[in-house]
Amino acid sequence: MIQASELILNPDGSIYHLNLKPEHIAQDIIFVGDQERVEKITALFDNIEFTIQKREFKTQTGTYKGKRITVISTGIGPDNIDIVLNELDALVNIDFETRKIKEKLTSLNIIRIGTSGSLQAHIPVDSFVMSQYAIGLDNMLRSYCVDSILNPEIESAFIEQTNWDLQKGKPYVIPSSETLVNHFYSAIIHKGFTATAGGFYGPQGRILRLNIQDADLNKKMDQFQFNGIQITNLEMETAAIYGLSALLGHKAISLNAIIANRANGTFSKNPYQTIDKLISYTLEKLSQ
Repeated sequence: MIQASELILNPDGSIYHLNLKPEHIAQDIIFVGDQERVEKITALFDNIEFTIQKREFKTQTGTYKGKRITVISTGIGPDNIDIVLNELDALVNIDFETRKIKEKLTSLNIIRIGTSGSLQAHIPVDSFVMSQYAIGLDNMLRSYCVDSILNPEIESAFIEQTNWDLQKGKPYVIPSSETLVNHFYSAIIHKGFTATAGGFYGPQGRILRLNIQDADLNKKMDQFQFNGIQITNLEMETAAIYGLSALLGHKAISLNAIIANRANGTFSKNPYQTIDKLISYTLEKLSQ
């Protein structure tokens, strides 16, 4: 039996942070960072059956062309992903009455829709990147037993080529779900390798008033190569989503609308149109 201090439920029986009960979520779940983007997606639904928000975690469940889908805002960063994915898993795989893990486990489909900046000149603004791999620079996943899901060859190459300081923790590399890659891929999608940082300023090489440990790290990341794999974009959630999903038996894919290109210094003239196109693309693929 899982103790009350570990599986925390609200007085109404809902899971602690998300305020959700098992019947509130679909098997197909779209993650967005911004709570305002939830309704941007569900505005395209045929109907909405459930809405709730607690803190930055806003959830809506409804149907799109007959397909039941949940959309949830995770907020920013790997720490929030740790909360959201563990609580979603608990909703489908732990019996809240007995506080025991169910004998038959459910696998969720997790689809992240986000905006990002490209690190490579050949991936232009207003394009889409599907994260085939993600590298976590954040340490969150290292709290779990992860050896069975890692890619040590890519990790070692990254550490060597960037002269990574292991005092910051050891990066981890996780692939996306092959099933979801095959389902969501098309000729308009770039397959990429996404870096997930644990912060927005120093961890992503931004300098305001504080010096950072390696001012050349971004340049080294741009130049990283492993068997034709390059780091395509930098954000704050994908590796954590992939890692926890793999450990818990869920499938995950991250789809990124590229609104900036750092390599050539360009920014989308209409970023909202680009994200709208990615939302429509994702919903159409989900409904098929």
